[in-house]
Amino acid sequence: MPLTQPSPVHRAAAFDPKAQPVVPGASLPSLPSAYLTLDHIRRAFSQPSPWEVEPLFAKAFEPEQAAHARARRAAVLMPLVQRSDGLHVVFTRRSEHLHHHAGQISFPGGCIESGDAGPVAAALRETDEEIGVDAHFVRILGTLPTLLTTTGFLMTPVVAELETGFRIRPQDSEVAEVFEVPLVVLMDPSRYELRHLQSQSVERYFYAIPWETHFIWGATATLARNLYHFLAASFSANMR
Repeated sequence: MPLTQPSPVHRAAAFDPKAQPVVPGASLPSLPSAYLTLDHIRRAFSQPSPWEVEPLFAKAFEPEQAAHARARRAAVLMPLVQRSDGLHVVFTRRSEHLHHHAGQISFPGGCIESGDAGPVAAALRETDEEIGVDAHFVRILGTLPTLLTTTGFLMTPVVAELETGFRIRPQDSEVAEVFEVPLVVLMDPSRYELRHLQSQSVERYFYAIPWETHFIWGATATLARNLYHFLAASFSANMR
């Protein structure tokens, strides 16, 4: 399901993210592909190392209580798929007619409903509804810190692996496309562009990752980059 119910009003971003200038950002090392395996990632979640969230958006990961109280709770699944060339991450492109985030790249997910036991249950339900992957094929690895998005959602990312035998069956009314990005691409910080929006009413920074014909940006890119920080801490601990 979408983060809110569909509406006939098209609400895409109020600005063109691709048109915003790229500005200098932090220079960080990429994670070696040999480390980006399910065994290593499972170990990172089962034996977590001390780490810090993406520093540019640290306040969004620890919002003030007032903002926290106003926000809507949501959860997304960050699905890892084993392919012959390594792990890939599943993304969706949202349908153009949706009320929020129309046409944008996202992870499967949506609002946490009253009947959900929590973020994990919501992420599993939404993944089934949006792309047709039954919870039977999803192995939960862990959760990462919740992010307060600029659109007022408290979004909890749930990292999971999709086990052999799953099938993608997109819900056409919500999902325009399902595609994969190699994890090694997402774990290379040099791929992330830091962009700066400056107007009379707002100033904003956001990350973006151009990948083939896709432009991954905003909260989705921030969550992917935060996974980098989590795994980089585990990698550094193992290298000591």
